[in-house]
Amino acid sequence: MTDMLSRSGARDGDTSAAPTSEIAAQTKPLIVSAVISAGACLLTGLLTCAAVAVIGWLGATFGGASGAVRAGASVWLIAHKAAVTIGSSTVGAGRISVAPLGLTLFFAWCLYRGGRSAARSSAADRTRDLIALAGAFALVYGLGALVVALLTAEGSLKVSPLGAFLGAFSLALVAGLAGIAVESGAAEDLADATPAGLRDAVPAALAAVLTVIAMASLLYGVLLAIHFSRITGMLELLDAGVIGSVVLFAICLMLVPNMVLYVVAFLAGPGFQLGVGTTIAPTGVDVGNLPALPLLAAVPADGATPSYLLVLTAVVPLVAGAVAGLVVVRRGLTERDADALGWDAFALRGAMAALVAGVIVFALLALSGGSAGPGRMSAVGVPAALPAAGVLAAGMAIGAAITAAVVSSRRPADGETDAER
Repeated sequence: MTDMLSRSGARDGDTSAAPTSEIAAQTKPLIVSAVISAGACLLTGLLTCAAVAVIGWLGATFGGASGAVRAGASVWLIAHKAAVTIGSSTVGAGRISVAPLGLTLFFAWCLYRGGRSAARSSAADRTRDLIALAGAFALVYGLGALVVALLTAEGSLKVSPLGAFLGAFSLALVAGLAGIAVESGAAEDLADATPAGLRDAVPAALAAVLTVIAMASLLYGVLLAIHFSRITGMLELLDAGVIGSVVLFAICLMLVPNMVLYVVAFLAGPGFQLGVGTTIAPTGVDVGNLPALPLLAAVPADGATPSYLLVLTAVVPLVAGAVAGLVVVRRGLTERDADALGWDAFALRGAMAALVAGVIVFALLALSGGSAGPGRMSAVGVPAALPAAGVLAAGMAIGAAITAAVVSSRRPADGETDAER
């Protein structure tokens, strides 16, 4: 395995690769590559958050520029699941730990690109070198988050340095390692070494998850369009002005993935909550008054939910499972020993894909919630993330197994194919 993880030129047997001396002159030590790439990702994220915060400060009539920069750094920390506490025990402290997943995804993409850049500049090709590079990359990024937390915490604003380090380190390790594996060719080697059934189940699971998210996004967009009058009413109430509207749009854009995942939990059955004692589920809605955030205009009014939403709770998992089953069959039929696979083998692969999809959904739902402030807003998200993911996985397993079995059983036999020719 160690010798297989080489650069693309060596993997393909390219004899026109650059001389060893020229390659050595272009590469950097592992630590240097990790520091440069992780530092670039760190600065990109911080400057993005600080720029939005400063724009908001320009339209405000209070506070200073330093406070705006600290606010941007706080948002950067929250996007890494580092809880930020604002206020004092005498006045009432509010804890914010709901990560704006739109911003988190942007940081993950930056770290993925940073991991690829580190692997390219270091030319690491051995397994131990790749592991060391990923560890150094994540460690540098995590230490940077720890420093940011120490510099941001002041007065009534408190941040856990350990929480900041762990959150940033984890995100950098996952995203950076993915980039390093892809750039170095290790991802391709790992895929080649994976059993065919599991190798087909992973892309099928991703297809199922994307199908669920796409249908949830469509439903969320329809609900926003239906309640568009609520959005205009909220905007008139806020009266944020031009600059304030830009900042509000940025906030909503960062929180859209969270809302889509809440819709996914709604379609699963258990639903979600937007505060202590609230419930938004197919069985009924009980939320009371909500903050004047345009994204929340899609939340149904208190009472029973429309009947078509109940139908969607059964349809969405089956459709996502059917997509996974089609992917499994399409990929399985391209294998050299596809003729030896019966319909039951394809059905089993479909069920495996549903299980993997359920794990992915659970991770996403668990990351989407947290605390959004003091009092009532101290509990936001999907409290029953595991049951929600389990229900979706069960529905997807049924749809995937049936689809894979039916489609694979209808493929023409060898004799029929030869006769047609």
